[in-house]
Amino acid sequence: MKLSSLLWAYAATSALGASWIAPGAVWYDTDGNKIDAHGGGVVKRGDTFYWVGQAASNQTPNLYSSTDLINWKNLGKQASSVTGMWRPKIAKPNGSFWLYGQQDRYVLSLKSANFVGGYGQSAKVHIPPNDYSYSDTGMFYDEDADTWFLLTSADHNVVQVNRINKDGTLGDKVSDLRSGAYEAPGIVKADGVYFLIVSGKTGWRANPNKVFWSSSINGPWAGGSDIAPQDQKTYGSQNTFELTVKGSQKTTYIYMGDAWDSKGGASSNYVWAPLNINAGSHSVQIDYHSMWKVDVNTGVVSYPSTLKRYEAEHAILSGRTVVKDCNECLSKRSVHGVSDSSEVTFHNVTGTGSRQWFSFHYRVTNPEAGEAHIFVNDEPAVNISSLNSRAGYHTSTPVQLTLKPGDANTITFGATGSDGFEVSVDGIELFEEDEE
Repeated sequence: MKLSSLLWAYAATSALGASWIAPGAVWYDTDGNKIDAHGGGVVKRGDTFYWVGQAASNQTPNLYSSTDLINWKNLGKQASSVTGMWRPKIAKPNGSFWLYGQQDRYVLSLKSANFVGGYGQSAKVHIPPNDYSYSDTGMFYDEDADTWFLLTSADHNVVQVNRINKDGTLGDKVSDLRSGAYEAPGIVKADGVYFLIVSGKTGWRANPNKVFWSSSINGPWAGGSDIAPQDQKTYGSQNTFELTVKGSQKTTYIYMGDAWDSKGGASSNYVWAPLNINAGSHSVQIDYHSMWKVDVNTGVVSYPSTLKRYEAEHAILSGRTVVKDCNECLSKRSVHGVSDSSEVTFHNVTGTGSRQWFSFHYRVTNPEAGEAHIFVNDEPAVNISSLNSRAGYHTSTPVQLTLKPGDANTITFGATGSDGFEVSVDGIELFEEDEE
């Protein structure tokens, strides 16, 4: 059957409830549409978080709001006349509200009297030195100093930190990083130490993002260690922002990255994950989990519980599939030989009629040589990578699916790839609904 890129999984219009953060998965807003806020940042006002990012189609700033960092309401375009504005970030240095972003290698600032909507151009600044161009705007608010800082990366391989003046204009340079070809800067402050996270310059391809540190926003910056295992390439993402959630029980730091497609387009997704920070040893590491969430009131991170598990060895097998031992699998058995002519069909899968989180547990020999796909009931085949860009790179791949109510659902798992591409399937996990 010819594979279809139709994302039928989000066709259901049922209301979304509390859910989970799944790095790399397609995320939907409360209207059921794919969230479109790339290269963005998040700020909190009162009990509400606001996420601004660029629309994939024309790089217009889009704004979303949430009270739990999971369910996001689309507040629409914030400056519909502005296009080509990359990596927008919000700041509030005075009574007005400001959006700063990159346009034509300049820093474009937009200003509004209201937090939501009405943003118009204030200034377009070429950051000194005047004969260089800058891009990849980042934002950091130092709460202790009540000061906003704009972060930029230069075409001559300098990452620069500039103060934002109280009148919204761009102020003096306070520090810079001259340790290599870096971009996509973000800063997080923990226990008095400033950590500057940057990406290498590899276009839309992911690379090992690195972290530098300083005891002062004025520098100098030291370090340059990886924030994730090198072979993971920052879990297929590029840094855009670091968010601090100060809860009643703990403070959780969150890495926010973009899982770009090959063109930085509409199929790009997001990778968010907690950060383990040790200020004493100047260590920052992404604490990657395929699904997680943070209680924004307590700051505590939690993970989903399994409601049901469907083992592949008990499914209906076709073609040249065979059950073999698997030390890494929960049941110690998995199905090998899945291909375009050999499939695994799971019967009696429980559905609710609403969108649900499932995780497909499988392994591939090389995620670049092929990919897995699924058929749900009588729907067309869908590549799992169109539902989660981390498909094939981890043994657990969460996706959101909408099944018919009851236990009469079937999910068929197949794969296509070049010679030597092999897939082994462990099972499918259905998670409990969160009751928050």
